[in-house]
Amino acid sequence: MSSISIIGAGNMGAAIARLALAAGTPVQVVTRDVSAAQAVDPAVTATAFGEPLTGDVVVLALPYPALEDVVATYGDQLAGRTVVDITNPLDFSTFDSLVVPADSSAAAELAAELAAALPGASVLKAFNTNFAATLATGTVGDVPTTVLVAGDDADAKTAFTAAFDGSAVRVVDAGSLARARELEALGFLQLTLAAGEKTSWTTGFALL
Repeated sequence: MSSISIIGAGNMGAAIARLALAAGTPVQVVTRDVSAAQAVDPAVTATAFGEPLTGDVVVLALPYPALEDVVATYGDQLAGRTVVDITNPLDFSTFDSLVVPADSSAAAELAAELAAALPGASVLKAFNTNFAATLATGTVGDVPTTVLVAGDDADAKTAFTAAFDGSAVRVVDAGSLARARELEALGFLQLTLAAGEKTSWTTGFALL
């Protein structure tokens, strides 16, 4: 059985933790504020940031600028694990562009950084096209919430999918890690529509 370490106890981290728990997956929540991790759910293992990771799947439920600190802090602990990047690398000063090159993605940059220093870490892109509310309810309108996942490691995708099997969401394979660019563009569009009040933070894109 897969186990999950979620770094971050915000809305997204909490929603992902509860989905994994609903699937029967052991969950560790890592945060600088242990009380915030404890508040997610009594069933999680609450751990201070910097303490050892226990999950074979590590979800980075943090803003894009925080990824550098995670890699610097956890370093070789990420080797051999499945690392899930959920970020949308927006330029929050303008809310009008992504801050990664047009032919790349936050997930691809993370994968390249880990590959150079930590052979064996497998990077997946997932959850960046979902708002926390749709993960919490398991629906987008009257349609089940779909979590799109991209990555190059089939075994990592299998472990990730198994961790949420039996929860309220369905996981759909979106292809190779190269598709992270399109997922980030989709996440960017969804965020700007919600920020512009063209749609709601409690809804989002759905896959029929």
